Amino acid sequence: MAGIKRKKCCNCKKLFIPDPRNIKRQKYCRNPDCRKASKAASQRRWLAKPENQDYFCGPHNVKRVQLWREANPGYWRSKRKSDKKALQDRLNSQPVENNSDNFEFASNALQDLLISQPPVLLGLIANFTGNALQDDIAMTFKRLQKLG
Repeated sequence: MAGIKRKKCCNCKKLFIPDPRNIKRQKYCRNPDCRKASKAASQRRWLAKPENQDYFCGPHNVKRVQLWREANPGYWRSKRKSDKKALQDRLNSQPVENNSDNFEFASNALQDLLISQPPVLLGLIANFTGNALQDDIAMTFKRLQKLG
């Protein structure tokens, strides 16, 4: 940030450090009110150009919008929350079978065992073993713990 001069915001008149990638054109600070003022000024400049004066008017644009609305029915309607699909289904607890491989896990929930471990360690185990399944990682972790 050394060498970047501060500018005065055109809206709030406070000094700010402009983004280095846009230093010559940035005239507004990052304050939300100033960003809204920047957007409004930009739209006013766009509408002031002669070629944009009738951009949203006339029979051609009316027909274009009507065709688009026919092709996209219900676009403007808000979606109900119940229509949204879950990214992941609920996980129901499953009973643990008592066999020699997973007898030690009966007292601890597998999820609790894995959550308590650092993610880096779990990632290393998954990379070394080539398995990303929780059961496999947990068994490898227990075996490594026994080895010390």
